[in-house]
Amino acid sequence: VQLQASGGGLVQAGGSLRLSCTTSVRTFSNYRMGWFRQAPGKEREFVAAISWSGANAVYADSVKGRFTISRDNAKNTVFLQMNSLKPEDTAVYYCAAEFSYGLDYAHNGMNTYEYWGQGTQVTVSS
Repeated sequence: VQLQASGGGLVQAGGSLRLSCTTSVRTFSNYRMGWFRQAPGKEREFVAAISWSGANAVYADSVKGRFTISRDNAKNTVFLQMNSLKPEDTAVYYCAAEFSYGLDYAHNGMNTYEYWGQGTQVTVSS
């Protein structure tokens, strides 16, 4: 299973970016999807997650109201729309997939995700 994240780049504070993550999983709608990030010298942290149907999402407090996670099950893709970016959002962003067993919820855990992408760099300048 491969996950390919894209859409990162350099943006000024207050700007926006849209990350995409395309997967090769056989049935994308079987998977809960998450976005995580890791800043230099810091541990990887949860950003947002979305249930298999897209009906449920959760966010880290630090991004709530600024970031929106969504998915297109027909295109095997999950998105992260990031608005009002801050320098502290600078990090490598990773997408991850977790088999949902049909349970349509999202959570802010990290250890249960089975598949991870390679990451895409987001840099926000002040």
